[in-house]
Amino acid sequence: MNFWEKITGSDMNKEIKAFEARAKKLPADYQAAWEKINTHLWSHANFTGRNLMPILDGVLGLLEVSAADGQSVQEVLGDDIKGFVSALAGEEGAMSVRDKWRKQLNDNIAKKLGK
Repeated sequence: MNFWEKITGSDMNKEIKAFEARAKKLPADYQAAWEKINTHLWSHANFTGRNLMPILDGVLGLLEVSAADGQSVQEVLGDDIKGFVSALAGEEGAMSVRDKWRKQLNDNIAKKLGK
């Protein structure tokens, strides 16, 4: 990735298009789950969203393998997709901008209190 791609985000656009092409090969119920996961996961993005690319790749890989094995979406993800995404993002350490601000505020308060 060169400097220009990083500044403009064109590298991410290429990756997202590749993810979408892979997702279109999935069965319809998996495609619907992918859309929900994609929607909920972006709330955990940092300023650029680059922190989500490995997570999206991993989730899409999980969906591809599960579909190839003939499992249903409910068997793989359960009924609570939003909860799955929250757990996944938290496990991967994907902090949202709000989480970063919260940590910064807590650190500043702790510093002021002398802790």
